[in-house]
Amino acid sequence: MKLFGIQLRKPSFNEVTAATIMGVGVWLAGMGAAAALGQHLSKVDAGAALVVILWGCLSVRFGVHVGQGRAHLLANVCVTAALLGIYQGACLAF
Repeated sequence: MKLFGIQLRKPSFNEVTAATIMGVGVWLAGMGAAAALGQHLSKVDAGAALVVILWGCLSVRFGVHVGQGRAHLLANVCVTAALLGIYQGACLAF
């Protein structure tokens, strides 16, 4: 499958698991750093940060590397915007 001319790949279960664990770890570190610096985030903001960080970690496994050109950057920004839109809609619905 292609997205913006980028050939996507199908990662293995272990790759997805490792990227997800790394994303959650980075998110936890970021939330801890924010709390230590006195920047207390709401639940919605923390959830949005988790969505963005998880996509950042998983995108590489799917073949979208931000550093490999404008098409990759455009794909990453578009998917991130779509995920945040879905997340915001879910937050408003509940």
